[in-house]
Amino acid sequence: MKLRSFIFLLLWIFNFPSMATEMPSRIDISYSVTTDIGQGEINEVMEIKHGIDSHSYNINSEAQATGIYKLIEPGSIIRHSEGIITKRGLRPSRAFEKRGKKDPSVAEFDWKNHIVTLEHKGKQHQEKLPEGTLDRLSLSYHFMFTPLPKHHVDVYVTDGDSLKLSRYTITREKLNTPIGELETVALTRQDGRNAKVKRKLWLAPNNHMLPVRIVSVEEDGRQLEKIVTGINISYKADDH
Repeated sequence: MKLRSFIFLLLWIFNFPSMATEMPSRIDISYSVTTDIGQGEINEVMEIKHGIDSHSYNINSEAQATGIYKLIEPGSIIRHSEGIITKRGLRPSRAFEKRGKKDPSVAEFDWKNHIVTLEHKGKQHQEKLPEGTLDRLSLSYHFMFTPLPKHHVDVYVTDGDSLKLSRYTITREKLNTPIGELETVALTRQDGRNAKVKRKLWLAPNNHMLPVRIVSVEEDGRQLEKIVTGINISYKADDH
């Protein structure tokens, strides 16, 4: 067991990409989705623009219901995050989430003045922007670019409506997926036993710490699980 744990730790350490040529330029991930009222699928694309001194990212996620569930939820859920990549991980500049025909929830990050502008249901307000704040989509990809602490991580995350500090405990787990058995690092949100929102992410060290499973309970009580069904990673020389 000790040897196995040591090998897994080495894989975890050496699979963090450097800020150089081994950084992907495009990642396509597909997921199957199961909710308490039906099923669906999600396709996510992360594009990375390489520069001499800086790197920027753009993530798009589109969720669609399938089968009978599509009659109940005919619209798609679009999520987007964009910003730059730093040695401390992702630093978003703008993020939004749009469900069907509803107005989008938007977060605009002003890092110079340390202010985040949040827009939800047509109403806008501003809050102080703590260092390291992420949106929900960038959180899933953040640890591709910065190492995780050993036991837990504290992070501010916004959904376009509010800004909250959450603690995620860190464990290692094996996970059976449609693309095979994966060694994973699991992040479990710790917000108290009575918290409405619950969330757990599984990241794959042997696949650039990409999110391969997410289980969550939303504010409205909706339960959701998404699990990876395909990963395609593209590399190319830096853009100058």
